[in-house]
Amino acid sequence: MSLCVIPARGGSKRIPRKNIREFHGRPMIGWSIAAARESGLFDRIVVSTDDAEIAQIARSEGAEVPFTRPEDLANDHAATVPVVAHAVSELDLAQDVPVCCLYATAPFVQASDLAEGLRLLRAGASYAMAVTEFAYPIQRALRRDADGAVVMMDEAQMQVRSQDLEPAWHDAGQFYWALAATWDAATPVFGVGAHGVALPSYRVVDIDTPDDWVRAEALFQVLRK
Repeated sequence: MSLCVIPARGGSKRIPRKNIREFHGRPMIGWSIAAARESGLFDRIVVSTDDAEIAQIARSEGAEVPFTRPEDLANDHAATVPVVAHAVSELDLAQDVPVCCLYATAPFVQASDLAEGLRLLRAGASYAMAVTEFAYPIQRALRRDADGAVVMMDEAQMQVRSQDLEPAWHDAGQFYWALAATWDAATPVFGVGAHGVALPSYRVVDIDTPDDWVRAEALFQVLRK
């Protein structure tokens, strides 16, 4: 058995109702549910929400909503791990069940990405998540003062060729695999044993602002063509 948990609270501030806002012809959350269903990896696809409208749409897209998320896990400060741990508890899962947290705003996620994450988990990873490379060497980051003056954060890197600098990666903000026991124990995601599923940067957009939304829609349209 394996479980997909899609967190989708109703109180998004920067993009109101973003989890169910229409994105290329369907509610945003519908793309995540569709990818989970297409993967064939999950016995259950469960949406964790505090919002009745989100619950109704999630069910119409093919997901379950077997419980209502409590208010203390649906505010602006609620973190992902406690939300998934709550789902694990509500569903009374065995501790060895693989659980994937898939974000509701991940329209670029693919079934093959999810499958690779599960493979890494079964190979011994504590967590398996989507990651992508920074587009520019972070070793050459600049510090900018209030008056506009800039200086390198690490001047020792100034003369190092970019191809000689170690690549740096960041969380792609799409999904995280772990065993139910790992979620239950509130184990830090980026701790020892975490592994990354490498995604191309053109399939990674963190949708937090209206500008992000416009960029994501444009990119999605290009990729579909």
